[in-house]
Amino acid sequence: MQQILRHIKGDKVIWSIVLLLSLFGLLVVYSATGTLAYKLDKNASFFMMKQLALIVFGLGLIILVHKINYAKFSKISVLMYLLSIPLLLYTMFFGADINEGSRWITIPIVHITFQSSDFAKLALFMYLARLLSIKQNVIKDFRKGFIPVLTPVLVICGLIAPENLSTALLLGATCCILFFIGRVQVKHIMLLALVGIIGIVVLIGVSKAFDFGRGATWVKRIEDFRGKDASGVKKEDPFQVQQAKIAIANGGVTGRGPGNSQQRNFLPHPYSDFIYAIVIEEYGLMGGAAIVFLYLLFLWRCIILFRRCPYAFGAFLAVGLSITLVFQAMLNMAVTVHLVPVTGLTLPMVSMGGSSILFTSVSFGIILSISRYVDEMEGDAQANAKGQSKLFIQQEKTTKNKIATA
Repeated sequence: MQQILRHIKGDKVIWSIVLLLSLFGLLVVYSATGTLAYKLDKNASFFMMKQLALIVFGLGLIILVHKINYAKFSKISVLMYLLSIPLLLYTMFFGADINEGSRWITIPIVHITFQSSDFAKLALFMYLARLLSIKQNVIKDFRKGFIPVLTPVLVICGLIAPENLSTALLLGATCCILFFIGRVQVKHIMLLALVGIIGIVVLIGVSKAFDFGRGATWVKRIEDFRGKDASGVKKEDPFQVQQAKIAIANGGVTGRGPGNSQQRNFLPHPYSDFIYAIVIEEYGLMGGAAIVFLYLLFLWRCIILFRRCPYAFGAFLAVGLSITLVFQAMLNMAVTVHLVPVTGLTLPMVSMGGSSILFTSVSFGIILSISRYVDEMEGDAQANAKGQSKLFIQQEKTTKNKIATA
């Protein structure tokens, strides 16, 4: 164990948060997949063991990535961004349809699926951090500064939106915050927001008119959230929202206890999109608040890292990746308690998943890489300062001895 700990560096609080979320997710996934395992004629612990294998592999990725100097990701980001474009195009036209959405690419032979949007999110923030750091001297200029950093955002969000609008909106909102932190003029950010709203309206209209994408699904989700259809007639909450509310009501303050959820047998996707409802049912409002606290603590530690990092690329990369992970978590939890329409976003490191856990692990690894090298630079600076202080004291003693001898 000590040998393993020697290879683990970086912010210990972030490491603790990753482990706590992973372990908590493992417990809830085991409880939430009992019915699914029965339907598929699997062992009750089948999905838990699968989740455990993904978590172990994910932790291995974090250890591997955090040992890489984060500055190297600047060059890698260009290749990843260029690769994400054909992957998203392929997904749009030839992707596998799972849960009424063409968001997955199936790898031949091994038949493993992964979401290309997960890869594109990571690539976009890495590439955007690079551009913002390079363009700081001209970032206020619309043509020389704003347009170059805006273009990759429009490209990636535009390719994701037809089949995964919630992820595209999440990316767009996070990029606006990153632009604000990166000293982009507020009027340019407001222009981007206006273009985004117009683009969404046009996309939904075109999607419904030509039966392309998921326009009808988006409109239905908005109507379900409003509780009224297009003609103003009241509607009941969707089945999954009703079951989520029942799970939350059953949980109370302290919960029914681990493994004692009842709504897991009725709630659709209790192990992914609506896993937070199972968390509250089994661990109560206290357990739900603990999850919120962990994500907010992670964001706070990354903001501190942003302020400590001496280089713009690392600072922008840390805050960009952390904001998108925390925003995704907050949106997932907001959907569960019916504060926003159903989106289909998972709870990072808690929901059962494949590619989402792996790419989230890479994001954590990059953040810890930044933390590690910031700690090392500060340690070197302190060592140099101590060395200079000792040298100064020694010189003072030598001078005093010479004066005393004279």
